[in-house]
Amino acid sequence: MKKVAVIGAGVTGLTTAYELLEQGLDVTVYDRHRYAAMETSFANGGQLSASNAEVWTQWGTVLKGLKWMLHADAPLLVNPAPTLHKMRWMLEFLSNIPSYKANTIETVKLAMAARAVLFDMAEREGIDFDLERRGILHFYSNAKDLAHGRKVNELLLAGGLDRREVSVEEMKEIEPALTGNFVGGFHTPSDSSGDIHKFTMGLARACARRGVTFHYGAKVEMLDASNGRVMVRDDRAERVYDAVVVSAGIQSREFATQLGDNVNIYPVKGYSITVSLLDEDSRAAAPWVSLLDDRAKIVASRFGEDRFRIAGTAEFNGANRDIRADRIKPLVDWCEEYFPGVCTENVTPWAGLRPMMPSMLPRVGKGRKPGVFYNTGHGHLGWTLSAATARIVASSVAGSLRQESRPIPTQVRLAA
Repeated sequence: MKKVAVIGAGVTGLTTAYELLEQGLDVTVYDRHRYAAMETSFANGGQLSASNAEVWTQWGTVLKGLKWMLHADAPLLVNPAPTLHKMRWMLEFLSNIPSYKANTIETVKLAMAARAVLFDMAEREGIDFDLERRGILHFYSNAKDLAHGRKVNELLLAGGLDRREVSVEEMKEIEPALTGNFVGGFHTPSDSSGDIHKFTMGLARACARRGVTFHYGAKVEMLDASNGRVMVRDDRAERVYDAVVVSAGIQSREFATQLGDNVNIYPVKGYSITVSLLDEDSRAAAPWVSLLDDRAKIVASRFGEDRFRIAGTAEFNGANRDIRADRIKPLVDWCEEYFPGVCTENVTPWAGLRPMMPSMLPRVGKGRKPGVFYNTGHGHLGWTLSAATARIVASSVAGSLRQESRPIPTQVRLAA
């Protein structure tokens, strides 16, 4: 049986491991943490959102970033201190602006394909992750933002997504708990939400039951591909595999360099708070439909009876995991503005680093050397896209290994 290593036990790494198992391969997963899903897959906004597939590569994003640069509480914050990596990433980001429409449509299609795969995994393995299939409601507070939403909707519809514009009255029917002054919104009934950490931990247990070997707490120091084999060296041992899939979040760039590839990932920090709904009034005042505020770029999802997750912001500040009070406060203020009946006495803050490619599309598929594959760089849509990209890369790995194991025909051997 062919042996494959997966570097990273986040949602992309573990969906990849699961799909590799389905291909009949012997799978080993490495992660530097003691448990799965301890970094970007720990406490995101929870949305499985094809409706949020619009890529950021447009001039409007650039102009907003410049305008917000000196505002600590802005949705998008860029540290102006220059680094070579940041500058290269930004230049490549700008070069992808002409592909904005095509990349948005491609992302929509990938997000829609991922749904069925992820739901099938959860159902087959009995994973409870506080799934809510009530759709996602985008809401707008001014006519300009709503007009932009209509333009985005044309791209989403072109990708095959069922997303309809709704009036303020319809918004109140969809989510009665939402309060505020709005001009309209969009509802995507097929979108959903759930707890990424619970899902990924459940998938890790399922993979272990089915024979995946896990090396937790193992710091991978070196990857090397030569002679059709891949060496993985961590701080404990050195092992050899037939193939490797790099799904290591922001570390994927470093590993790709070792393997002779350029995977230009930049860490984009996002923040979240988890509001504990400890009293009956708070539970009644919190929404059940997942929400997206397009003006503030904040998302919100309900996890069961007693948790409410609010997430947002994008911060370009290198591999910095500090949780800043001035970035958490806007999330708490947002909760109090739109859901004044929810008590925010008990709030747990978190920050994670999204591994983002300049095109806003993940890096999925083969590397330059035999046996090297990538499933990484999903940015803010890792939870949404991971199941589909896992199936794509697992199929590619299995196909490549099957081809290598075929006997060489006599005439080809003689010709060589």
